[in-house]
Amino acid sequence: VAIKAKNPKSEAFGRIENESKWLKKLNKRNIGPKLLFIGDDYFFYKYIDGGFIIDYFEKSNKRDIKKVIREVFNQMFVLDNLKIDKEEMHHPLKHIIISKNKPYLVDFERAHYSSSPKNVTQFCQFIISKNAVSILKNKRIAVNMAKIISLAKVYKKNQTIKNFKKITEMI
Repeated sequence: VAIKAKNPKSEAFGRIENESKWLKKLNKRNIGPKLLFIGDDYFFYKYIDGGFIIDYFEKSNKRDIKKVIREVFNQMFVLDNLKIDKEEMHHPLKHIIISKNKPYLVDFERAHYSSSPKNVTQFCQFIISKNAVSILKNKRIAVNMAKIISLAKVYKKNQTIKNFKKITEMI
């Protein structure tokens, strides 16, 4: 198990309660680590034995990387459909853990409802970032930055499955 508890030095209010609330809801959609127990200012969840997404990209093969990217996008789309903005997905270096070729989203303390969530578009920003593009290029995964930007703009205005699939087909 892993335990997440309020840092006594932190002035942030309600972060533990917020994260446990989101994990409880999102576990029903197979998103996030499995929530096991909620207490006062702490919760337990199933420990995820894996590595962060960039490390995974560096160590894995093209087929597995593409599969993980698509699965992360699918989870981002579920969040967008639920009108949940996770935040920080444009720089998710410590927000996605890969275990046995399965991505897990972690750290939902800043998640909130939004009429225009940005999870898919923020993950697009990450995929076209210099660091990600460099690693993906070394794995022979082409990233058409201009096309992804164009598709992300269309998706941002109209978050439909059709527009979403156009993005994932680029991978």
